[in-house]
Amino acid sequence: MSGPADSIEIQNVVASTGIGQELDLEALADDLPGADFNPDNFPGLVYRTQDPKAAALIFRSGKIVCTGAKSIDDVHDALGIIFDKLRELKIPVDDEPEITVQNIVSSADLGHNLNLNALAIGLGLEDVEYEPEQFPGLVYRMDEPKVVILLFGSGKIVITGGKRTDDAETAVEEIVERIDALGLLG
Repeated sequence: MSGPADSIEIQNVVASTGIGQELDLEALADDLPGADFNPDNFPGLVYRTQDPKAAALIFRSGKIVCTGAKSIDDVHDALGIIFDKLRELKIPVDDEPEITVQNIVSSADLGHNLNLNALAIGLGLEDVEYEPEQFPGLVYRMDEPKVVILLFGSGKIVITGGKRTDDAETAVEEIVERIDALGLLG
């Protein structure tokens, strides 16, 4: 039987890395086909990869943030492409720069409508933000794993703040257990 944990889909992985030296973004924008650099709007250069689909935000400091990837492997592949492009431009990049996952955003479906008013009270007001006039979802801050879960009346949820792919699964199992214990699941 499939459960809510089986419906988990990674929507976005954000990771950071760096090449340990300052970059001339104006020159890089000229030399890197497809790069977007508009310092009036954003201080970084944006370079998009197509396979895997991701965007790298490259900053003057040499720091690079990769966003939009659908898996940790995709982050590594996309950054590998970017490192190779930089090397082709004679910019020295370590063989294996350290890549740190900052955030994994996942979605799932609990398979039942939720009474968010009852949940807000049942889950404990200290861990919950629920202002339906401002935002239609209930924001639940979980301690272990340290993630934030957005719960919607439709039973759809978004898990953000995870650092590992299994954080979402653990969070879904935990929230299902808590909602069920309150008698509010289905």
